[in-house]
Amino acid sequence: MEPTVRRRRLGSELRRLREAKGLTLEDVEERAPALKESKVSRVETARIGVKPGDLDALLDIYGIGTDEEDEEGAAKRALLHSLAKTGARRGWWQTYRDIISPAYADLISLEDDAHSLRTYQSLLIPGLLQTAAYARATISAINMTSFPEHVNGLVEVRMARQAVLSRPHPLEVWAIIHEAALRPTVPDAPSVMKGQLQRLLDLMEYPHVNIQVLPSHAAPHPGMTGPFTMLGFPGTADLDVVLVEHLTSALYVEDPGEVSIYRSALDHLLAEALPRDASADLIAKLKDTL
Repeated sequence: MEPTVRRRRLGSELRRLREAKGLTLEDVEERAPALKESKVSRVETARIGVKPGDLDALLDIYGIGTDEEDEEGAAKRALLHSLAKTGARRGWWQTYRDIISPAYADLISLEDDAHSLRTYQSLLIPGLLQTAAYARATISAINMTSFPEHVNGLVEVRMARQAVLSRPHPLEVWAIIHEAALRPTVPDAPSVMKGQLQRLLDLMEYPHVNIQVLPSHAAPHPGMTGPFTMLGFPGTADLDVVLVEHLTSALYVEDPGEVSIYRSALDHLLAEALPRDASADLIAKLKDTL
């Protein structure tokens, strides 16, 4: 079974912490004989999970959360335990495993855990902000399928994902949407796009949803290489993840250095985008033309 993003994130972070201490796998085993080199190696490469006791032993060796006054260390320790606990978890989305890819299942799982989601979209409204009608039209086109049962299932999944926006501690969403994505993309059914634009305006009333439009006259920018999504987690930025989607595949960027580049790209795009109020005015203007 392909390891989940959760398990890969846990393994890569444990390897990073070990290397930051200048320790080899052999050094770890010398300090804690129960942590055999082979076991720790398999944890770091996400081939197996890690038990809570073994994780505590590793984090003690690495000095993470061992000082009661180290709030950042305590937060990281808690997050790593959460990743270990849920690394093999299968949620509601597994009901749809016949129609969603492992990468899509990982995305839903990460959204469920994440504190924040920042995304840049050039031609599509972000999935978490879509209406069912818009989702149906775009899913049919992108997946190049007309099988109703397949499309219906994917629409159900997309609508179910949006529960993260209304949970007790909702996901904080910051979406940068290129103006091109707001133009009618369903010419035979303008009401679909009109309803979608109204949905964006409604969501902008939520304090945890921020939508900004990147105008078509914007100067050259990092988003010209394509859309991407960054998921952030409480307590530390070291474990943030970036998703880059393609027609037949998806890439998760997990290396902290590469994630930092995407973080800078988002900051650049935010600076180029229209302010919140101006974005709302443009969305309303486009909706009124339909």
